[in-house]
Amino acid sequence: MVSSFTAIAAITCQFHERVVQDGDAQQLHAYIAFMNPPLKRVRVVLLTQAIGPLDYRLPDGMNAKPGCVVMVPLGPRKLPGVIWDEDIFGDDPVDAKKLRNVLELVECPPIGKGLRRLVDWVADYYLTQHSAVLRMVLASSAAFTTSGTITEYRRTGLEPARLTPQRAAALDALEGAQGLVRELAAEAGVSDNIIRGLIKAGAFEPVTISVDTPFPEALPDFAAPQLNAAQQTAADAMTSAVREGSFTTFVLDGVTGSGKTETYFEAVAEALRQKKQILVLLPEIALTQPFLKRFEERFGVEPATWHSNMRSTQRRRVWRAIADGSAKVLVGARSALFLPFANPGLIIVDEAHETSFKQEDGVRYHARDVAVMRGRFERFPVVLASATPALESRHMVAIGRYKGLEIPSRFGAAKMPEIKAIDLTVDAPERQHWIAPTLLKALEERLDRGEQSLLFLNRRGYAPLTLCRTCGHRFQCPNCTSWMVEHRLVRRLACHHCGHVMPPPEECPECGEADTLVACGPGVERISDEVNRLLPEARTIVATSDTLWSPEKAAEFVARVESKAVDIIIGTQLVTKGYHFPELTLVGVIDADLGLEGGDLRAAERTFQQIAQAAGRAGRGEKPGEVFIQTRNPNHPVIAALVAGDRDAFYDAETEQRKSAGAPPFGRFAAIIISSEDEREAIEAARAIGAAAPRTDGMYIYGPAPAPLAMLRGRYRQRLLVHAQRSVEMQAIIREWLGGIQFPRSVRVGVDVDPYSFL
Repeated sequence: MVSSFTAIAAITCQFHERVVQDGDAQQLHAYIAFMNPPLKRVRVVLLTQAIGPLDYRLPDGMNAKPGCVVMVPLGPRKLPGVIWDEDIFGDDPVDAKKLRNVLELVECPPIGKGLRRLVDWVADYYLTQHSAVLRMVLASSAAFTTSGTITEYRRTGLEPARLTPQRAAALDALEGAQGLVRELAAEAGVSDNIIRGLIKAGAFEPVTISVDTPFPEALPDFAAPQLNAAQQTAADAMTSAVREGSFTTFVLDGVTGSGKTETYFEAVAEALRQKKQILVLLPEIALTQPFLKRFEERFGVEPATWHSNMRSTQRRRVWRAIADGSAKVLVGARSALFLPFANPGLIIVDEAHETSFKQEDGVRYHARDVAVMRGRFERFPVVLASATPALESRHMVAIGRYKGLEIPSRFGAAKMPEIKAIDLTVDAPERQHWIAPTLLKALEERLDRGEQSLLFLNRRGYAPLTLCRTCGHRFQCPNCTSWMVEHRLVRRLACHHCGHVMPPPEECPECGEADTLVACGPGVERISDEVNRLLPEARTIVATSDTLWSPEKAAEFVARVESKAVDIIIGTQLVTKGYHFPELTLVGVIDADLGLEGGDLRAAERTFQQIAQAAGRAGRGEKPGEVFIQTRNPNHPVIAALVAGDRDAFYDAETEQRKSAGAPPFGRFAAIIISSEDEREAIEAARAIGAAAPRTDGMYIYGPAPAPLAMLRGRYRQRLLVHAQRSVEMQAIIREWLGGIQFPRSVRVGVDVDPYSFL
């Protein structure tokens, strides 16, 4: 090492003497460059929202480029980040003397240019920080570790000699479970130390799991279906775009039961032949298992999956396989959209109209729109599949931005069901009953014929409100301005906004009277009770997110229905999409007017979609289907269009109303939400924002005012609503507007661009 250094020093001195003696300007410049190599400055986006992008110096010998994952110093800490394209951020570079070195180049596939552009777009469009979006890209610790194995723990069947109540509860809760210590502790609701103690006592044993086990290859021609003419035309258009590697957004518009899945599977098959990766987005975790079964029947193997119920080892395996390109097909929830696909070639957004594709906290993005932008940046087709496309998607087809593909009829011999309205002002149920006589008679007929029925009510629990008949006290969540919903199956009052739960009290907390609490209004559990009373021989099942909370629970539900162990399904919107039960011939919509209440911009469209999707569960086999819609307003445009089967008339009328109001897709909205644990502080911050509101032609600002949900999770909330014409650069104006105001640290200010919830 010493001799090498001496040699370099000698060469340097000789070079310096020649330059001085000869006076050669070119040699002089070369010497200066040799002695002062160019600074390797990089801009790094850290995975913390507490600070923006920072400049660092790349040490000699570290070959890193934009997209590489690195570890950098921040004060005394060592934090992960990603080297970013410097031209994205317009601020001046930091003085070179103040730069600190990048500490480490993480052994991880770099984030590609197309995905970096997507992160830039999401941060800019939805007015959030790059770091918040990047955290969804690096959503697994697999990005920062190269370990090929990990140790999980599972039950051995042994009970420790010292069995405390906490240990006993953990053992009961973890029967059949497997995972890391912290995962098992979280599932059992105990501390990590309890699990470690059980491991030491022999109640759990270690299991070595490989996080790099490859996924099996899907076979594009394993079981190719016979498509009808309309399906084949749509499939040809999609497969052609995949083959060409061109960006096109398709709206696959097919009635319920038309075979949309089998049709877009042809595009999946073509992408597999092209050695491309495919992402299929589903709106609900509960839909995953039925979809995986259909996928396996078509392609011979199950695809990889990505959702919130996965163990960390599973997430590591999927993240790595997506990043290195070995996993060709991924089925996932909306967050899967940000995974670093090595060679993406197709995105399918199934049930693309679903509002659950809109993220309501954190980064408030809409997965449908972000999917389209990812396809645009990385040059591959995107398919939006739905029996009831969103009005925005239909508009994009009308103006030529998207390409519409239609499948107008059901596959095979199946026919669309007949839809009838039940006027509850004429055909009313008995007092404290919710099923009209006409619908009850139809349920009895299906029972006699051995056919299945579905009762749809989009309200979880037993009753939406509990009050005291003596003093009128209503049970409200202590953390939110919302009523506590009774869940009689688990004997709990629950808040559906923050998750707060409490046991139902024996007496009124206000007046102290016992046996005076009454349930007001129906939820699906109450409908189930009514069915059990009126039709005691019927085998029923309640299907909601409370009962189908995992893919395994959903698979169990499907198996019971398909084996005809269930006569009547009572469910929320969870069962209105994706399920195919050939023996289900009757659908009853209990309260069709429920979704039409309130001032929600999309109330009519959402109600139409939900009821149409629920109706679409009937008559999907050879037996004809029938649908009854219980309503107090049978002449409402939504109900009338459903009964007449005139979808286009409804959409045309809804489009005209939106156009006249300048509402999306003809105008744009953004909500500014201010919250604080101190009510006065929230009000003052909201007033400061309102006082600084810019005056811009074509943009209108309403508020501030208390949000409809004025308290959420213990924080007081104020809102302003921005309404702008499409020609207005709304995001740039809001960014400059809010950027000039200082807020207390305890105040949170968020922006929801293109809001779906107005609570």
